[in-house]
Amino acid sequence: MQAIIKTCGKQYTVSEGQLVYMEKLGAEAGETVVFDQVLAVVDGENSKFGTPVVEGAKVEAKVVRNGKGKKIQVFKYRPKKGSASRKGHRQPYTAVQIEKISV
Repeated sequence: MQAIIKTCGKQYTVSEGQLVYMEKLGAEAGETVVFDQVLAVVDGENSKFGTPVVEGAKVEAKVVRNGKGKKIQVFKYRPKKGSASRKGHRQPYTAVQIEKISV
């Protein structure tokens, strides 16, 4: 069984038992998170698609950890001005383990 959920302004395709890295949530490691904006549930012949969400469907997940991604370098160069700047950025994430998809 698979589901398409919407959280943090993005859409994720998830299935039970899957580890998903998503934008940082306001939950600590070990907590249970419920996603109620389920856009579609696909289960072979029994597929349900919402307009825009499937009524009564929810996905339960357990927060595994919070962390930061790999560092990227942002370099701005202004030609003929003698000006350049270099910055780094690490995007925070939350890793969740999908436990249950219910309709």
